[in-house]
Amino acid sequence: MVTITIDGCAYEAPEEATILEVAREHRVDIPTLCYLREINEIGACRVCLVEVEGIDHLVAACNNKVADGMAVHTDTPRVRRARAANLQLILSRHDRRCPTCFRNGTCQLQALADRMNVHEVPYTTFFETKPIDARFPLVREPEKCVNCLRCVSTCQKVQALGVWDLVDSGSRAHVDAVAEDECAYCGQCIANCPTGALHERDDTERVFEAINDPEKVVIAQVAPAVRSSWAEMLDLGGKAPTPGRMVAAIRRLGFDYVFDTDFAADVTIMEEASELMARLAAGEEGPMFTSCCPGWVRFVKDRYPALAGKLSTTKSPQQIFGALAKTYYAQLLGVDPANIYVVSYMPCIAKKMEAAYPGMDSTGTGPDVDAVLTVRELTRQLRSRFVNVDLLEEEEFDRPLGVATGAGHIFGVTGGVMEAALRTAYFFATGENPDADAFHEVRHEGPERGWREKTFDLPGRQLKIAVASGLANADALCRALERGEARYDFVEIMACPGGCVGGGGQPIIEGINLSADRGCTLRIIDEQSELRFSHENPAVKACYDGFLGEPLSERAEELLHSDHAAWTMPLRVTAGGAVA
Repeated sequence: MVTITIDGCAYEAPEEATILEVAREHRVDIPTLCYLREINEIGACRVCLVEVEGIDHLVAACNNKVADGMAVHTDTPRVRRARAANLQLILSRHDRRCPTCFRNGTCQLQALADRMNVHEVPYTTFFETKPIDARFPLVREPEKCVNCLRCVSTCQKVQALGVWDLVDSGSRAHVDAVAEDECAYCGQCIANCPTGALHERDDTERVFEAINDPEKVVIAQVAPAVRSSWAEMLDLGGKAPTPGRMVAAIRRLGFDYVFDTDFAADVTIMEEASELMARLAAGEEGPMFTSCCPGWVRFVKDRYPALAGKLSTTKSPQQIFGALAKTYYAQLLGVDPANIYVVSYMPCIAKKMEAAYPGMDSTGTGPDVDAVLTVRELTRQLRSRFVNVDLLEEEEFDRPLGVATGAGHIFGVTGGVMEAALRTAYFFATGENPDADAFHEVRHEGPERGWREKTFDLPGRQLKIAVASGLANADALCRALERGEARYDFVEIMACPGGCVGGGGQPIIEGINLSADRGCTLRIIDEQSELRFSHENPAVKACYDGFLGEPLSERAEELLHSDHAAWTMPLRVTAGGAVA
């Protein structure tokens, strides 16, 4: 420990700590823009400058360590002038048409300019512009980029992709895509961008056009992780952000039906658990990977094509829902599938691309899922329609595709798919339910190498499983598998840290990561559910009895499973948005 003085107050601090860390621990406010703890501590923006006695120049608080006897001043005239000048220089290369920006009101640069009372830019304004390519779900607007490198560090360190990098030098230096074809569309760069330079493709108007079409039956499906975050950017006037209030809000947008993707998650478990048991019975080597995360699927196809053959063929819950909505539910309604328009509310960017992949058209009338919106897009929809969410009473999901179990709910948090699948796999093996929390150990952190691993007893065999989230961890796990350093029977991987609760389509609150809290919300919903096993969902049973037959049946294979050889990385996307 060392003793330092900040603005005249003495504090003890670990000798490896930075000035910024010590200041924040003691609630001394130092502004930052490029800083991300343990990810991007490079002092690029120079907004966190402070004065240190004995040093002639100002130093960046984010990447300068403390020393015994150090005296720091955070609010001198020199510091204020330097911070303001640096911010003005950043603003001079930024498109300041804030009212029309997707991040208006949540932009860190905008908030910083207001906080620091910077309302004029005395420098010549110039920036690069580039037309938006609407073929892709992830959009970059270079005129809003401030070269903070947060996207670069996140993509390299957290996701092991390296899609973004700093190119050129001097005044021409700027961030650009250097490995665009390898992008997983996880959206973590969006979640960590302080401005509107990176954002999802906006599909809200397409959805409103469908809602306004009298010929269309417009259906909304809501992913499990959405219910944990949907109200974070809304004022509910003190009311609880319950799933029932979420359903009421979405219904006010004009949808004919509002269903729960968790129903399809339960169907996913029926298929995936059956697939696992069939593979084990056949003695197939190597792990079966879950396939419900499209970011992970893109990653493994690009980086580890030899392992891609181990992916479960079961479609994601989003795509299973779309397939059943335009076949099974269309049949129940007596409606032409061509007139059904399915909208997904997802915490994910990659889901937008997944809906366009080959094989995601079960009826020949168009894609099974017509539009995918993020939680941020849901917020914008509700605001644009002036929905007073705080005045709404709770409403139920429509039936039958709105009935779900606790197992379906935990799909949104790391380890949830694994736990749900093991509950049903145990039932398939024994004919009896295990304790609902028998596989709770998949929730706990494993060894330091970046993933969790456990061994469970299934009657007649030991089942070794692994769970990983974040593509850097997935990369390490895949390397271990290829080198023969690890061996598993069943592996769950989610592209985003923490799972869908930390998805790239979730609300962005600067400096706060709510993925753990969101995950707890889903776990609590599971614990409080009357039904906690996918195979006990009465609506799923009725679907199999009256339409699908049984898991892995011919019809189930046709509608609920995909051919992973139908597309490979890199993908070619036509001008019309189709994937070739």
